[in-house]
Amino acid sequence: MNNQEQKPIWIAGPCAVESETQVWTTARQLHEIVQRDNLRLDYFRAGIWKPRSHPDSFNGLGEQALPWLAEIQSKLEFQVCVEVLTPEHVSLCEKYGIYAVWVGARTGVNPVEVQKIADAVSHKPFTVLVKNPLVADLKLWIGNIERFLQADVKKVMAVHRGFPDNKENVLRNAPCWEIPIALKVHYPNLPILCDPSHLCGQTSYIPQIAQIALTYGFDGLMTECHYAPKEALSDASQQLTPEQWAEMIHQLKYPTNAPDRKLVRQRALLENVDNQLSQLLWQRMSIVDEIARIKREKQLPVVQPQQWQKVVERYHKTEHDELYARFLDQFLSLLHQYSVLRQQDDNSFQES
Repeated sequence: MNNQEQKPIWIAGPCAVESETQVWTTARQLHEIVQRDNLRLDYFRAGIWKPRSHPDSFNGLGEQALPWLAEIQSKLEFQVCVEVLTPEHVSLCEKYGIYAVWVGARTGVNPVEVQKIADAVSHKPFTVLVKNPLVADLKLWIGNIERFLQADVKKVMAVHRGFPDNKENVLRNAPCWEIPIALKVHYPNLPILCDPSHLCGQTSYIPQIAQIALTYGFDGLMTECHYAPKEALSDASQQLTPEQWAEMIHQLKYPTNAPDRKLVRQRALLENVDNQLSQLLWQRMSIVDEIARIKREKQLPVVQPQQWQKVVERYHKTEHDELYARFLDQFLSLLHQYSVLRQQDDNSFQES
């Protein structure tokens, strides 16, 4: 999707359909606000099958909710989108005329189940949104997307909702932005949305994360909305009211002059190189520590000019221009300086 030509994709709606009154009230409020503020809502999201962690949690109303959603789709002219977990769910959606579905993070960890859903929507007029799997595995996410592309699905989109991480103490899920960015490089024409609701876990962080995603070049947002979030049966803390959603949309800055796709690709490649370079430099320092231990055991001097000269010659073997040669001289001088410091530091010999 070319941001210079396409508008952002906005998806909003409740985490789960809890009752006919709740889903209609939320949908009507969103419809009124969209009309009033001259906004756009591309899809009305609503979960009806909820794969909850605990059996006592609200698990959704299932097929009971589909007639309500079909009526909302017809009367309010919102394209409804629901989560599906099985081929049977796909058949029920088709029965009620719901042709936009998403594959959730929990389902995404099981390629066998994803393939079953892909087979169920194959060659049918479905739009399928593929959320990132629970595990931070780019290849698994790509594999899930490929299953739907190969099934000749009408439209496929990816949704980034972050990854569970016990170290994360602010957001509900760790963003790991490098993964969706790498996905964007792999699929330059595939719309990639951000789900700031699940990523944040708290409404106070949603606008900030939403803006970061759009700045990175995401193609839109999938946000949870509830007319009375405090009364929600699931994910109450991360659902905006329709008014809060509209206020956020008005304040977001969507980069209309987005970088050329080639530039996006090169920046992503650069980030990948930087990540590897950082790891390699640390690996080098670990090797330096081991060399220091051996020198102490053998009672060898820390500084060995002839050995360092060989290192310098190795770096200069690569063909480069004058500017790079100057950088290399300064970099190698700093590298040698800190290598010597580590070997002189007694603490480095005590590290395992």
